Amino acid sequence: MSHDLLIHGGDVVSSSGVERADVWIEGGRVRSVGADLQVPAEVPRLDATNKWVFPGLMDPQVHFREPGGEAKEDLASGSEAALAGGVTAYCEMPNTNPATATPELFADKLERARGRSRADYAFFLGATEENADLIGEWETLPGCSGIKVFMGASTGSLLIPDDPTLERVLRSGKRRVTVHSEDDPRLKERYADLMERYPDGAPVGLHHQVRDIESAVRSTKRLLDLAEKTGRRIHLLHVSTAEELDIVRERDLGDLVTVEATPNHLFLAAPECYEEHGTWAQMNPPVREARHRDALREALLDGTVTCIGSDHAPHMAEEKARPFPKSPSGIPGVQTTIALLLTAVRDGWLRREDMVRLQVEGPARVYGILDRGPLVPGSVGTAVVVDPSRTETLAAEWLLSRSPCNPFIGRPLAGLPTEVVLRGQVVLRDGVRVGDPAGQPLEFEETVRP
Repeated sequence: MSHDLLIHGGDVVSSSGVERADVWIEGGRVRSVGADLQVPAEVPRLDATNKWVFPGLMDPQVHFREPGGEAKEDLASGSEAALAGGVTAYCEMPNTNPATATPELFADKLERARGRSRADYAFFLGATEENADLIGEWETLPGCSGIKVFMGASTGSLLIPDDPTLERVLRSGKRRVTVHSEDDPRLKERYADLMERYPDGAPVGLHHQVRDIESAVRSTKRLLDLAEKTGRRIHLLHVSTAEELDIVRERDLGDLVTVEATPNHLFLAAPECYEEHGTWAQMNPPVREARHRDALREALLDGTVTCIGSDHAPHMAEEKARPFPKSPSGIPGVQTTIALLLTAVRDGWLRREDMVRLQVEGPARVYGILDRGPLVPGSVGTAVVVDPSRTETLAAEWLLSRSPCNPFIGRPLAGLPTEVVLRGQVVLRDGVRVGDPAGQPLEFEETVRP
C-alpha cells in the first residue's frame, strides 16, 4: 500500500498558528508543506477544503483492559475508538490482570498489540514494592512509555502508599515517572467511615466528598517533596483540584513537574454531573465543583497543564449500576476528547493551536516521544482532518468503545474527524476504518534498542 498522499487545501494547524496549505507526504513522512504544491499526478489526494488539518493527536493515558478485562475493552476495540476520535497514538496503563509489572508481562502486551492495534501504541510498567529497585532497568525497553505509580486507588500490587517505597522507585531509573496522586491512608479512613454510615450503599454525589481535596493535596505535597529530594522528574496525572495547581505554581520546580488534565474534569462539574449521570460520572480522582473546572481551564492556557489525557477507563453498564461505592470508577473518553475540545474552540475559551500544544507537543515533551509534532518537512506523516461544520449531538451509536457509559452522550458538539492519516495512509474515512490495523510501537528518546 502506498505511503504517499497529498492533503490538499486545508487549514494546517500548529501550536504557533494556522495556515492554508497542502501537506505532501512521501514514504510515510512529510516532504513539503505549502500553498498549491505541485506533486506527481499518481500521488493520491485527500481534499481538505474548508477543513482543519491537525498533526496526529496523542492520548497519553488510556486503560484498554487487556489482558484480563476484555469484556470492557481490548487493544483492538480501544484503538479503533481512539482512531475514530483522531487519536493516532496512545500510551496504555499497567493496571490490567495480571498487572504489567515485569518485563515478561510487558512483552506480552507488545505482542498482543502487534497486528491488532489501529493506532500507534506504547505501554507503561507499573511500580510495585517488589520491583521498586529493579524497574529503572526496565523503563528503557522498546515501546515503554515509562513508569506508572499509584499512590492511592489501585488494586493488587500496583499501590505505593508510603514515602520510603516511593523514594525507592524515584531513585530507580531516570525517565519521568507518571503518578496517580491521592493519599491512600486518608482514603481508607474516609471509605471506612462512609461504609459505616451507609452499609447498603451511599449517594454517588458523596464521591467527591469522600475523595476530598485534602486527599489530593496531601499526596501531591508529599510527591513534590520527594521529586525535589531525589531530582526525579514526575508527571501528575488527572489533576482535579485548584489547590494542587496553586501548589505546582508556588513550588515552581520547572521541568521537574509536569501536569495532565482530563476532559472529564474540564467539562463536568459537581454536584450536577452526579445528579444527571449518576455513577457514569464517577472517576478517580473525582469530578469536583465548578471552581476546580474553571481553574483547570485557566491552567490549560497559562501553561501549568502540559498535556491532556482522556484517562479512558471503560466499565460495563451492569457494573456501573451497582450501588456506590461498590460501583467502579472510570469514564470512557478516548474517542470524545477531540469533539469536546473542538467545542471549546467554538465557544472561545480554547484555540486550535492549544489543541496541538496539549495533544501533540505536550505528550511528546513529557515522555520524550520521538517523531511526533507539527506537520513540517521530515516529520511523521500522521494527520487528522476535521470538519468544523459538523455540529451535532453526540450519539451513542458513534462510539466504538465496548463500554456504553459515556456521560457526554447527548451533548451538542462542534466538529468531528472525517479522515485520519497514519504514515501517509488514510486509515479512517467518514468514521469508517480503512485497511488492516497499522499501529506500530512509539519510539522514545531514552529507549535502549536491541
